Amino acid sequence: MAITKVKIMNTTHVKPKNPLGKKQCNLTTFDLPYLAFYYNQKLLLYKTESNVVFDEDVVEKLKDGLRLVLEDFYQLAGKLAKDDAGVFRVEYDADDGEIDGVEFSVAAADDVSVDDLTGEDGTVTLKELVPYNGILNVEGLRRPLLAVQVTKLKDGLAMGLAFNHAVLDGTSTWHFISSWAELCHGAHSISAQPFLDRSKARNVRVNLHLSLPNGDSAAAAQPPLREKVFRFSESAVDTVKSRTNASGSDSKPFSTFQSLSAHIWRHVTLARGLNPGDVTVFTVFADCRRRVDPPMPDEYFGNLIQAIFTGTAAGLLATEGGPAIGATVIQKAIAAHDARAIQARNEEWEKSPKIFQWKDAGANCVAVGSSPRFRVYDVDFGWGKPEFVRSGSNNRFDGMVYLYQGKSGGRSIDVEISLEASVMEKLEKDADFHLKMTEEGKTVNGIA
Repeated sequence: MAITKVKIMNTTHVKPKNPLGKKQCNLTTFDLPYLAFYYNQKLLLYKTESNVVFDEDVVEKLKDGLRLVLEDFYQLAGKLAKDDAGVFRVEYDADDGEIDGVEFSVAAADDVSVDDLTGEDGTVTLKELVPYNGILNVEGLRRPLLAVQVTKLKDGLAMGLAFNHAVLDGTSTWHFISSWAELCHGAHSISAQPFLDRSKARNVRVNLHLSLPNGDSAAAAQPPLREKVFRFSESAVDTVKSRTNASGSDSKPFSTFQSLSAHIWRHVTLARGLNPGDVTVFTVFADCRRRVDPPMPDEYFGNLIQAIFTGTAAGLLATEGGPAIGATVIQKAIAAHDARAIQARNEEWEKSPKIFQWKDAGANCVAVGSSPRFRVYDVDFGWGKPEFVRSGSNNRFDGMVYLYQGKSGGRSIDVEISLEASVMEKLEKDADFHLKMTEEGKTVNGIA
């Protein structure tokens, strides 16, 4: 159903509870390429049997928790700035009236129930629940770095968040959200302090002459897309992994990520109907915290990701050995992206900076972001775990894939894919992608 009755009741700005003085940090080589991406959006949907949970007291509880957690994650309460040489930084100044903190909006959609939303695969119907649609990260020069919209539903609450992707990656995003939930749930302090010294990861000043767009930015022109969430049960994930390993001859077994990624890549390529000689690119935005030398802690706050690109001929993926071929290509690319490769990529980029756009992911691309390692269904602000967790409409293109922890728990994984409508229709009808049939014709391990 279309959401047409979301009404913004009020918008305020939330700052850290106690003054923290003036602080700043330069964005690093890991951060800067994402200035021309859009704000990274997340949507968490909660259900309750009683509307009393979502009265003004709960809104204030959320704000109180936000004020506390921003003392640890104060960078999200600042704004972007740049000097005359084009060096971008995050600035926070408790005494500067222009630094407004986190934008916090309260909205209502009283005629919309949680069940109306949980079955939605597309993001168009969910756009009004998430702030900052079509807003570029570079606009953090004049906008807050985090915007929150809490929407009261008939029987629950939708929490939409938009994070400036030039300031933090997915690991830091969920570290922040989980820490905020901890405080709202009664903790006196967060369980894992963020590591805020970006200079330890990379300490090179990069000059970028990048200006704000005129007016609000709009998504780049592209063919109409459809989004779909394919829910792989634990048994389906295990089947994909065992099939991929059984079809390969490499002595090193394929991981769950490599196996599932190859499965998705192969079947999206088949659905696209590419010629055998056409090149198809696989891209993964890999966490480099443990890959850099010296390694950075898991709690490092910022971007510490790099895009790893690899590819092969579409015809090779289409063969019987295609799953293992795809998994091998992915495995080798990930293994090769060690500390030396990361260092070389940084040095190359610093000599000739290039700002990424969605079109740079590669030809006939399948690109994977997010991670099922993020414990998104453990985020409890005091009224239970979310009914579903989704990405917003930003940063989507043909072939973009988001992987999430499955709602059913265990090793289950939700696969959120954006494709051209005609390709998505073919993928939906692909029985082997859905693991519907065995060679003997028996139905097993079907995915939702």
